[in-house]
Amino acid sequence: MAKIKNIRTIPAIISVILISVVTLSSCEDFLNPQQELYVTEDRLYSDWYEYRSVAMGMYGLAQNLAEQIVILGELRGDLLEITPNAEPELVEIHNFNISRTNRYASPTNFFKLIQASNNLIRLLEREQPQVLDPNVPVSNYDRLYGEALCMRAWAYFNAVQIYGKVPYIHESLVTMEEIEAFANSPVSYVDSVYIEFGLDGYYNDTIYNRPVELERNLYDTDMIINKFTKELETKIKAVGVNHYIDNQDESWGVTVWNTYAMHTLLGQMYLTKGDLLNARRNFERVIYHTSHDETRYQLDFTFGLHNWRNIFMGVDNREHILTIPFNKATFQQNEFQSLFNSWGPHTYQLKPTKNAIDFWETVWRTQIIARRTPPSRSEMSRIGQPTDFHRGFGHSYVYMRGSTPLDEQDYMNMINLRVLGDDVGSRNIMEGVDTVVFKYNIGKNVFDQDADFIIYRAADVHLFMAELMIYLRYTDQTTGSPTTDYRFALGYLNDGAFDQLRTSMNRSQLGVRGRVGIGLTLTWNGRITNRWDDDQIELDDIIYITDPYTNKIIGFKNFTGNLLAKQRYFVDQVLNERARELAFEGKRFYDLMRVANRRNDPSYLAGIVSSKYPAGQREEIYNLLLDPNNWYINYFE
Repeated sequence: MAKIKNIRTIPAIISVILISVVTLSSCEDFLNPQQELYVTEDRLYSDWYEYRSVAMGMYGLAQNLAEQIVILGELRGDLLEITPNAEPELVEIHNFNISRTNRYASPTNFFKLIQASNNLIRLLEREQPQVLDPNVPVSNYDRLYGEALCMRAWAYFNAVQIYGKVPYIHESLVTMEEIEAFANSPVSYVDSVYIEFGLDGYYNDTIYNRPVELERNLYDTDMIINKFTKELETKIKAVGVNHYIDNQDESWGVTVWNTYAMHTLLGQMYLTKGDLLNARRNFERVIYHTSHDETRYQLDFTFGLHNWRNIFMGVDNREHILTIPFNKATFQQNEFQSLFNSWGPHTYQLKPTKNAIDFWETVWRTQIIARRTPPSRSEMSRIGQPTDFHRGFGHSYVYMRGSTPLDEQDYMNMINLRVLGDDVGSRNIMEGVDTVVFKYNIGKNVFDQDADFIIYRAADVHLFMAELMIYLRYTDQTTGSPTTDYRFALGYLNDGAFDQLRTSMNRSQLGVRGRVGIGLTLTWNGRITNRWDDDQIELDDIIYITDPYTNKIIGFKNFTGNLLAKQRYFVDQVLNERARELAFEGKRFYDLMRVANRRNDPSYLAGIVSSKYPAGQREEIYNLLLDPNNWYINYFE
């Protein structure tokens, strides 16, 4: 006897963004204004485009999660802090004292997305059963089914990172009222309109209602990862409806769940769990793809140097893997500009921390170390040039004096005075200046409020690969002993040299740091002119410690014979690079969680996060975060 919720007489209530798939001309028109759409089953099953319209609702619901994911992922980390203008809910998050009524802590938007995904998955499985048969040729229904499965897995994975444990929502619960009642029930919930069908199926006259008790199970991170990695690996035949056929706009392919986005999600879940081999397998499906476009997801000069800012100017499938677009023209807006900007009508409630600014301003290029024995005699023979100029000032952040931005010349004067040790002169330039997140303002007018929400992009995956490759070991063919090959990890991070280690590849790779001119000296057209400076991250036995503002050598670490120390040092550098590359994109706190959990060392996260607080509060936050339970919003326990 098949069991399914009776929705023939109860309309499938799905909050969607209704679109006309055939007539849209670009990804900016991907979604129309949000509305409630009541789709009867007779209407839904009559036309493929009705299915597609319902699926678009999932992306509208994902839009509603953008601010929540960014705020919870950044404000609880070390890169973002509150301003005096911050509303009480942001103050709660900043202080790790979050109430159940805090709208940024509410799981409701996750439940809505899971509900919409469940409904579409269930309807496709019932009305288009070929999606369950791997031997049937792939159709658009299979691709749509893959989108819904990925969206649901992504919603659960993000939710469990926030809440620590989340209730598994039974597919028979089709309204938000039912889901919220179930989620808030102590142990179990009675679904009073459950339907049991006779042998003749849906239209049999013998159907009857009977109450069914649904057990409320809370899934932790490992349970969510185990369930949904298995589901995505075994149930999906294809992902992502191809809209390019209709509108000749390839950017559409990365504004819906697609094969590359699915593999990135799988890789991220496996990496979080510590399954490095499966994480690598999925990330390599992105980097070493067989697409006709060999520049896609390769860190070449496409977004090199000053072009890095173009990543945020629009949707581009050479860097973007999955992006949720917004468009003011169709009333799809968010609060990023309002929260971050200090000019115009904006509220300026959040700003970069000093820690965040230092990540960019204390990175150095083109320095050369004169190495001597003993290492204490080594010195900088060439100091080099400070600041990550292509990702930092003017791109990820700006300095503002009132409503006037600090210009580039004053900025460089401040940096150079600091290098010379003239702190007084440097402070004079910065008198009355404050920091502002600028990444969501690139290419935007003051009233736009429609910056896109990038979920995954190429640099994200390359940095994931660097992080995991440092731990992977293989058997040396000569000695038969287990060993670690640092070259791949260093190549992803520094200069793209991992590409040279794969003779089958013929792509121009610059690495995450290299494409913005750190670790490589590039000409305006991306040509490499010098590889011999000491601004690459290295894994030598001797690692020199330098003053962050003058770049003078002030000490060294001796890692001789200490593989674990080298690995941890390298991962620290990867996370520093993720801060420079991905700041304010909602990833920082979960990066710190992942590494702290891998090391079984809560003090790692506690020390980094608490460092942004003033002295009187720093110890309090540090002690609070020594307990991993306090990393989560314990909403369901």
